[in-house]
Amino acid sequence: MTVLVDDPIWPAHGRLWAHLVSDTDLDELHAFALAQGVPARAFDRDHYDVPDEMLTRLIAAGAEHVGGKELVRRLIASGLRVPARDRG
Repeated sequence: MTVLVDDPIWPAHGRLWAHLVSDTDLDELHAFALAQGVPARAFDRDHYDVPDEMLTRLIAAGAEHVGGKELVRRLIASGLRVPARDRG
């Protein structure tokens, strides 16, 4: 499994956010997120939203830092991507 994290460029709630995804398995993504203190409420169907201050810790724990386009490309290729039309 590879856990990927992109750059924190998404503003919300007075801070910047990144996305944490797996390119193979959601169960392993959930285990990684739990081990790194990412709250379960941060999960949004196929990714976790993580605040910018967590980026260094996630990378040190083994997340691969990639650009946003690469993250989406690999998420789609994994078959785990939930399309916008299905997000309700």
